[in-house]
Amino acid sequence: MERSNSYKNGALFTAMVAAECTIVGENIIFKLATSKGMSYFVFVFYAYAATTLVLLLLFPFIYRSNTASLPLFKFPVISRICLLSLVGSFFRILGYTGIAYSSPTLASMIGNLTPGFTFILAIIFRMENLALSSLSTWAKIIGTLVSVSGAMLVVLYKGPTIMSTASIPAQSLHWTPQSTRSRWVIGGLLLLISNLLISVWYIIQQTQIMKLYPAEFIVTLLYCLFATIISAPICFVGESNLSAWRLKPDIELASIVYSAFFGLSFITVVHTFGLRMKGPVYTAIFKPLSIAIAAITSFIFLSEALHLGSVIGGVITCVGFYTVLWGKANDEAGKNKDSCKIPLLQSP
Repeated sequence: MERSNSYKNGALFTAMVAAECTIVGENIIFKLATSKGMSYFVFVFYAYAATTLVLLLLFPFIYRSNTASLPLFKFPVISRICLLSLVGSFFRILGYTGIAYSSPTLASMIGNLTPGFTFILAIIFRMENLALSSLSTWAKIIGTLVSVSGAMLVVLYKGPTIMSTASIPAQSLHWTPQSTRSRWVIGGLLLLISNLLISVWYIIQQTQIMKLYPAEFIVTLLYCLFATIISAPICFVGESNLSAWRLKPDIELASIVYSAFFGLSFITVVHTFGLRMKGPVYTAIFKPLSIAIAAITSFIFLSEALHLGSVIGGVITCVGFYTVLWGKANDEAGKNKDSCKIPLLQSP
C-alpha cells in the first residue's frame, strides 16, 4: 500500500511539472502567433473548440467498457461545471490578453501569486487547516509568503543583464518587447486578475465538482464544451473582423493544434486529477516552477534578456515552493498516521 501511494505521488508530481512546462510552452507559442498578427480572442475560442473535438474523439477509447460505472449527471453538477467554464473562459481571455500586452515571462512571474491566492481561499472555505501550533501550517504560510516575495522581486527588480540577446542573430520569429510602459502595466494587471480567477477555478473544481462527480476526463470534456459555448459570443464581439478568424497554415494553426493536444486537454486533466488527489494548494504551488522554464524558453525563442533579478527571485520562489510542499507532505503524513491508529476496545 505504501509503495503504491509513493508511486501515485511520484506520478502526480511528474505530471504537475510536465503541466507547468506545457503551460509555458503554450504561452510561448501563443506569443509568437500574436506577434504575427493573430487575435487573442480568436486563439481562445479556437483553442477551446479544438480541445473539445480532441476530447470527444478520445472518449470512446478511454470509456470503451466502463461507461456504465460513471455516476449519473444531476443539475447541481451541470450548473457547477457551467460556472467553472464561465470562470475558466474569463481567466483565459484575460490571461492571454495580458500576455499579448506584456510577455510570457511576466505571466509566469505573476502566476506565482496563484499559490497565495489559493491558500487564502482554501482557508476561507476550510479546505486547509490553520493550526497555528502546527509546524506544517507555519511552513505553508511562510512558504507562500516567500514564493510571493520572490515573484514580486522578479517583477520590481531587474538588475544587471546576465545573458543578453545582442550576440544572437535575428530570427524570423523574433519578438520585440512592448515599447510603452502603459501596455506593460495593463498586461500585468490583467494577468493579476487572471491568476486570482485561476485560484477561484481551483476552489470551485475541488469543493463543488470533484466531490460530486469524481471523473476527471468527463469533467474536462464538459468544461471545454461549455467554455466553447460561453466564450463564443465574447470572442466574436471582441474580434469583429471576420478576416481575422481565417487561420493561416503557419504558427497560428500550430498554436491551436498545440493547445488542443498538449495544452488545454492535458493541463486540465492533470490539474483536475491533482485537485481531487491533493487539493487546490498542492496544485497551485507548482506555479513557481514556471519562472525558470519561462525565462529559459523566452530567452531562446523570444530573445528576451535574462536579468539578475529573475535569477535571484526564481531561487527565492523555489525555496518557498519546497517549503509549502514540505508542509503539505507533513500534513499528509500526520493524517496517514492518525488513520492507521487502531482504537482500543473498551470493556463492557
